[in-house]
Amino acid sequence: MTLTQSLDRGTTEVPLIEQTLGAFFDTMAARQPEREALVSVHQGQRLSYARLRDQANQLASALLDLGLQPGDRIGIWSHNNVEWVLMQLATAKVGLVLVNINPAYRTSELEYALNKVGCKALVSMAQFKTSNYLGMLRELAPELNTAQPRELKSERLPHLRSVVWIDVAGHGAEEPGMLRFSEVLASGKGSDPRVSGIALTLEPDQPINIQFTSGTTGFPKGATLTHRNILNNGFFIGECMKLTPADRLCIPVPLYHCFGMVLGNLACLTHGSTIVYPADAFDPLAVLQTVQAERCTGLHGVPTMFIAELDHPRFKEFDLSTLRTGIMAGSPCPIAVMQRVVSEMHMGEVTIAYGMTETSPVSCQSSTTTPLDKRVASVGQVQPHLAVKIVDPESGATVAPGQRGELCTQGYSVMLGYWEDPAKTAEAIDAEGWMHTGDLATMDAQGYVNIVGRIKDMVIRGGENIYPREIEEFLFRHPKVQDVQVVGVPDLKYGEELCAWVVLKPGQQATDDELREFCKGQIAHYKVPRYIRFVTEFPMTVTGKIQKYKIRDAMKGELGLTEAKTA
Repeated sequence: MTLTQSLDRGTTEVPLIEQTLGAFFDTMAARQPEREALVSVHQGQRLSYARLRDQANQLASALLDLGLQPGDRIGIWSHNNVEWVLMQLATAKVGLVLVNINPAYRTSELEYALNKVGCKALVSMAQFKTSNYLGMLRELAPELNTAQPRELKSERLPHLRSVVWIDVAGHGAEEPGMLRFSEVLASGKGSDPRVSGIALTLEPDQPINIQFTSGTTGFPKGATLTHRNILNNGFFIGECMKLTPADRLCIPVPLYHCFGMVLGNLACLTHGSTIVYPADAFDPLAVLQTVQAERCTGLHGVPTMFIAELDHPRFKEFDLSTLRTGIMAGSPCPIAVMQRVVSEMHMGEVTIAYGMTETSPVSCQSSTTTPLDKRVASVGQVQPHLAVKIVDPESGATVAPGQRGELCTQGYSVMLGYWEDPAKTAEAIDAEGWMHTGDLATMDAQGYVNIVGRIKDMVIRGGENIYPREIEEFLFRHPKVQDVQVVGVPDLKYGEELCAWVVLKPGQQATDDELREFCKGQIAHYKVPRYIRFVTEFPMTVTGKIQKYKIRDAMKGELGLTEAKTA
């Protein structure tokens, strides 16, 4: 079919799943109880579908014992591990809303996230590398030192009642005021009538997950997703990859992001495939070792991850011939990288996906049979049961094929809204249910979509979406800063890096390192600007609007940078 306007609708031949995540998973586990569901290499754990189901039921029971009730929010602040998946399934079974918290968050970001959605409980790593997560929690809530577990009353975290820390090898100490995950899990009942009873009351359109996404205001918003949203998105993502129970998917991307928990976990669990975690956080050598040892058939990653794997000095030592498929997403894919992934990593059926957290996340995806030239030059076509269109940002009219405009998505994948923020929700989702992505795109006559830019000034650094306004508002807190503008500049390794132009208050002096030290421990490391320049003014229009593109162009000239060639 040849399109006459940039509007395409996905097929509806395969019906939507009208079940809750818990009910669907239980059916899959009953169908293939002994098949391997999960391998966590760094933890040395293997769980069959039956074992994963039983532990999820036991954890669901234990969470109810914490005093949590359907609809309550519980945060998960952790890298990839078995506990994360158990939380994803257990919360879904009893109607709790899992709140994904980025492990890179620091104290101010954690405080905002927990309070924004009113988390009553938090499951957290104890530590990771140089990050002391429990220490940060005690900084926010010193009351933990004297509180009884399950009875926290904190001035700065008024909703939080319980903190559960995930066991770490070699960390045997007790934590005052906190509960150990292994003990909480062990306290649950394997067959709890409360769990099965609550499951019968749940509906697919009820919220299951909140993921934070920043906006032009700089304050993170809680995108609220339902069983129907993410269960179906995971299923159709897996369909594009032609997943079967014989597939084993290596997932080095983070679970706190939709890439890990939906494109990874749920794509597998909806097809009876095996989830494989090579490490708690990305390590290219661990990925290569795991693909070979576990005979993985699929591999996910952002372009920078694939580049790190391909360029690893030991790359040629590993047998990756079992690989077939996977997803490359998160930022535009350089054509040369895609060609190497196909030829050197044997991923002839690798797919490209595009989406945003607010749409669960994938709207468009290539398939295993999409011609390679289309896979490297587009983000594929619209997913089943969804519609996408390209509209003129000013008039809202749908444009002709090949013309640029704003990409909009409609259908089951569109979020319920931003948590308790109807004004921001109305700005993003129009009266007809179209989610306005803020991305500039084109659509050809066959429905292939190409992302060509961003209406918003979002920066994508190594797959992380960064909104300059958030960084600007944080830097405004520095007592010497009068004004600040943040832009993205091209970078060969990460795609983009942050640059801050800073105007100091009269009579003040500061250094790059002084501002970076101010950021340290307060905002995630990837949000700290790599380039800082002190200026006396910003380029502006005659009406006083700051011209960020001129800041970007000036930095490109100063640094001798050019735009990376991307698909």
